[in-house]
Amino acid sequence: MNDLKVSNDTSAYEVPAALDAQGRLTGACVRQALTMMDTHGLVILTDLLSDAEADIGLELIRQTIANPDRSQCSFASETDNRYVRRDFCSLPSTPAVTRFAATMCQRLEDVISEYCGRSRPLLEVATFTSYLGSSHQYIHRDPSGVISLFAAVEDVSDEQGGTVFVPGTHAYGGSDNAHGGQASALMELFRTQCNWRILVHNLKKLWSMRRDDATPLAPGEFWDRLFSRKWDQHQPNLLRFMLGKNSQFSLRNLGPRMLWKLYRHRKALSELFPLVQTAPRKGSVILYRSDLLHAGPDNRSPVPRQIFGMSIARDIIDTKYWHDGYSPHPSLMAQPLSFGDLLDHPALPATSSVLNHRLSA
Repeated sequence: MNDLKVSNDTSAYEVPAALDAQGRLTGACVRQALTMMDTHGLVILTDLLSDAEADIGLELIRQTIANPDRSQCSFASETDNRYVRRDFCSLPSTPAVTRFAATMCQRLEDVISEYCGRSRPLLEVATFTSYLGSSHQYIHRDPSGVISLFAAVEDVSDEQGGTVFVPGTHAYGGSDNAHGGQASALMELFRTQCNWRILVHNLKKLWSMRRDDATPLAPGEFWDRLFSRKWDQHQPNLLRFMLGKNSQFSLRNLGPRMLWKLYRHRKALSELFPLVQTAPRKGSVILYRSDLLHAGPDNRSPVPRQIFGMSIARDIIDTKYWHDGYSPHPSLMAQPLSFGDLLDHPALPATSSVLNHRLSA
C-alpha cells in the first residue's frame, strides 16, 4: 500500500530448510529458526515443501473452495467472504488434509515443540484465498498463546497481498521494557497510525470500485461495506467506526491525547517498527507467534492468492474462545486433534528425489 512504508525484503527473516535423513529439520536449521522466532516473532523457512508436495496442498484448497457447502471462517473479513472478495474457510479433517498438516508438523517438530506440548490442540486448518477487490485488513494481533503457520502452495507476488508483519512486536517476558519502557504504548501508537491510513486506503479503493469494470460491486455491497450493522472488524465501515463498535480501529482510538502522541512520535514510529510484506515462494512456510502485529493486505492482482494455514495452541485455551480468532471445521470440533496426534499420524510419502534435494540444500 502506497500510504505505508512497507519493505518487501524478507531476507533477514528467512532460513533455508535443510532436512536430515529422517526428514526433519537439521539441528543447525532448528537453532536458526528458533533464534528468528525469539528475536522477530516469525521465521520464513524456504523450500520446506517440494513442488509436488505444495501441489497436493493446492489441490486440497481447490477442492475445499469448490464445495458449495464449505465451512467459511467467521473471525475476520466476513463481508469479503460474503461478496467473494476473499474465501477464508476451514478445511475438513479428511485423511488427506490431516496427512498434509502432519507432514509439516513432523518436519517442524523441533521448532514447534519449543512452544507447544504434544497435548496442545490443533485450533484450525484453513485456506486463506484473496481475490481482486478485497479489503486491506487492519494491523492486529490474533489471540495470544498460539503458533500459526502459513504454507505457500504456489508463488505469491507482492501484488497478491502476502501477509504484512511487524517484526519484534510479539509479547514475551520483559518485552514491555523495550524502547525505554514504552514498548506497549508505542506499538499501540504505531498500530493506530497504520490503521488510519488503511481506513483511508480502503475508502478510496471502495469508491473507485463503483466504476471499475475489473471489480464491479455486487448489489448491496457498497452499503454493506460502509454502513452495515453486521459484525466485521476489517471493513471501512463508517457507521461502526463512528459508533466505536470496531475493536480493531474506531473513532474512540483517536482522542485528543492520542492525536497529540501521534504527532509527537510521527517520525520515530516507522523507524522503531518496520513493516515487512511477505511474498513467499512456492514451498515456503511461515511460522509466527499469534500476538505478532500483522495484517492481510488487499489483493491488487487478477490472480487469486491462495495460502494454506494452520494454528496450534501454546497454552490452554477454552474451546469457547477458539472462535475469537479461529474457525475450526465442524469435523475438527467433533474429533479434536492435538499436536501429538499430528506427529504420530502418517505423513506424505517422501520420495528419494525429494529427500536428496532437501539434503543437498
